[in-house]
Amino acid sequence: MELVALQLNASDHWPVNQAKIAALLERLPASRPLLVQLPENAVVFGNRQAVQAVAEPLGNGPVQDCLAQWARQYGIWLVVGSMPTQTGQSDKLHTSCLVFNDKGERVACYHKLHLFDVDVADGHGRYRESDTFSPGHELCVVDSPFGRLGLSVCYDLRFPELYRALREQGADILLVPAAFTRVTGKAHWLPLLQARAIENQCYVLAAAQVGEHAGGRQTWGHSVILDPWGDIQACLPNGEGLIVAPLEQHRLDSIRRQMPVAQHARLRAVWRDNE
Repeated sequence: MELVALQLNASDHWPVNQAKIAALLERLPASRPLLVQLPENAVVFGNRQAVQAVAEPLGNGPVQDCLAQWARQYGIWLVVGSMPTQTGQSDKLHTSCLVFNDKGERVACYHKLHLFDVDVADGHGRYRESDTFSPGHELCVVDSPFGRLGLSVCYDLRFPELYRALREQGADILLVPAAFTRVTGKAHWLPLLQARAIENQCYVLAAAQVGEHAGGRQTWGHSVILDPWGDIQACLPNGEGLIVAPLEQHRLDSIRRQMPVAQHARLRAVWRDNE
């Protein structure tokens, strides 16, 4: 079993991004099964108008049909880091991470919980995801041939309680598709990912956007695959491409057995005792 992360420089036009993803999928290793992850904003990376133009109802639309077809065609589990989906209740959208199995069936959907409303000292400056998106309200952990997959998206990475909850629900692999800014990525991307891997004793699969984008956005790249000890198994600092690393179940089991931190955690028990 192998983990794969695709690194993209996505634009605000789905046909352009579609062609880029298709070309990278042609480069996948021949071995199966494969868990393949696209970064956040893989479908469209642009302003409100560009995002709304591509947004689809969950489970229905040509973009989702294409994603499902790729999963079937290549016989892969495909994690679409995020695409915009309609909420059906307002003009706001969800940033949705979708998981398709190797038959092209959507087996999971996670709506990003934490929205990036932040000021950053870069060419874009002001980020307000809440102008376009509504936050999700549910965790998502899904069974797969690779183990239990815990879903998250980008800014979620700064909230360790989310990943502890995913671990408590049995997550073995933490999925962190992202479009980290160049400024915040340089400062915090790898340390945060390694912390999530180490403290939860999980593999971390983190596909990223890279380079210059519409509207002056600059993303950090450095897609990475980490093992449950926090060691880097593969990393792509710059440029578009893909990285591959083996999933070693025996290493996951050994780390958790030798240092059973999940069983040792006492904080919630302390809280209960003090109520």
